[in-house]
Amino acid sequence: MIIALLIFSVLAGVFLGKFFGAQQKFAKNLLILSAGFLITICLNEVFPEVYASENENIGIFVIVGVLLQMLLENLTKGFEHGHFHHHHEEKNILPFALMIGMFIHAFLEGIPLANETDILNPYLMGILFHNLPISFVLGAFLIQKGKFSSTSWLIIGIFAIASPLGLLVGNYFNPNLKVYFLALVGGIFLHISAVIIFESNKNHNIDYSKILLVILGVGLALVGHLFHTH
Repeated sequence: MIIALLIFSVLAGVFLGKFFGAQQKFAKNLLILSAGFLITICLNEVFPEVYASENENIGIFVIVGVLLQMLLENLTKGFEHGHFHHHHEEKNILPFALMIGMFIHAFLEGIPLANETDILNPYLMGILFHNLPISFVLGAFLIQKGKFSSTSWLIIGIFAIASPLGLLVGNYFNPNLKVYFLALVGGIFLHISAVIIFESNKNHNIDYSKILLVILGVGLALVGHLFHTH
């Protein structure tokens, strides 16, 4: 069931991008909403579990996650942030590099889900919520002349199966290693959500709609947390 949800979240976002890709404001709002949700999952779910391990060096893995995400963005050009790319920028994005970057990102996210059966797991909800704006932009970017090319379907397919594959591979790892992968992904999530939330507004003016969307995302994550713990 979890594997099906992971794949569906990608496909749903891709087809939303196909049909509504021109509406960049919609994608931006979805992105900001997901960032509020994701950073709450990090601070309220992921990091408490990571630091409960009482490993005095666990923070290093969080830092490595942040640095790894910065390196991956050289391949993906910010697709994890849901960034739209203008036509003059698209020529700088190689499909092969995009596939590698997106695959590594999603594969690592799937590993901590190994042996997980709870479909209401907050970490899982964070991934599903995060997949929507990424896949939206991916669908909008890959659509050409009203349809997807064979290369587009290959990229979509690789991204869709990456997290499920990470989950399946994670089943063969020592369970004690889960906290290290969780710390790594926590660093990745922290970087992505922080960039989206704290990136400069135009003329450094307060964007109240952005603040409200972040608060809404935070609220949704907190409701999920309360529901999951009772």
